[in-house]
Formats: sequence, C-alpha cells, structure tokens
Amino acid sequence: MEKGYIQVYTGNGKGKTTAALGLALRAAGAGLRVYIAQFMKKGRYSEIRALALLSDHISVEQFGTGRFIRRKPAPEDLEAARNGLAAARQAMLSGDYDMVVLEEANVAYESGVVSEPDLMDFIAAKPDGVELVFTGRGGAPAVLDRADLITEMKPVRHYFEQGVDARIGIES
Repeated sequence: MEKGYIQVYTGNGKGKTTAALGLALRAAGAGLRVYIAQFMKKGRYSEIRALALLSDHISVEQFGTGRFIRRKPAPEDLEAARNGLAAARQAMLSGDYDMVVLEEANVAYESGVVSEPDLMDFIAAKPDGVELVFTGRGGAPAVLDRADLITEMKPVRHYFEQGVDARIGIES
C-alpha cells in the first residue's frame, strides 16, 4: 500500500473485533500480510483457531493475562501490555506487514495498562504504507483525534440482555 490509514473501531456495541478480523481477512485475500496483537486476551478463542489456517498471511499474538482488570492493574498486566506494544512495534517496523491490528488496545488504555503517550509514540513510528487498526471500547483522546476513520458500534438490541451467554463461534 502506498498510504496506510489509522482506523478505530470503538463503542459499546458488538462487532469491533469482528470488523478488524474482516479487514484482516480481506487484506489476506488481496495478498497482504497482517499482524494482530491481542491485548487483554489470553486463550484459544475461535478466531485464533481460524486465523491459524491463514498463518501464511496473518500472524496473531496475545498479550494478556486472561483476567479482567477492575481496579489498579497488576504488574503482570502492565508487563504483558508493554510486551504487546513492543512486539507490535517491531512487527510494524519490520517491513513484513501491511496491516497491524491492536485489538483491544482501547480497553488496554481505559484499564491503565497502556498510556496515551505510548500509543501516540506508536502512531508516530508508523510507516506510510502500513494500515493501523485499533479496537475496543473507549480510546485515548489523542488517538481518536489522530484517527483517519472512526466507527462507533452502538448497541440497539442484544440477546445478552435476555440472559444468553456467549456462544462458541459467534461471540467467542
């Protein structure tokens, strides 16, 4: 790509990760290489198994401890996030990837494991030809100001409200 943009998928509705994975799938279909850093996540989600089938074009790494952060982040949460940003930065600067997805980076910011200056330094280092995608609820104000595209997912109705748990292959 000659020009890569900065995209943000945010909001309280379902579909942020799904949108980013759709972009990754489309990029892979066009022969582009994608690196996905999953912040805040750890485990064998269905998308991990599916993306393994596309490993020639899409690389995924997880940088989370597998638990929700409700208060002050633990040192291991901070370390996982630091490792995630460093790995994503290395991937972005390597020349091997056309798209870098920082999945749940907005949540990492909102949880206090990633700082706004760190995210802005990351953006400042972005090569022109790399598409950069942020997902997750919320987001650092400076990142949102800098983004070229922002899509806010808005919940209208969801069966979770009726007590339906996350279903394998649909929500997990």
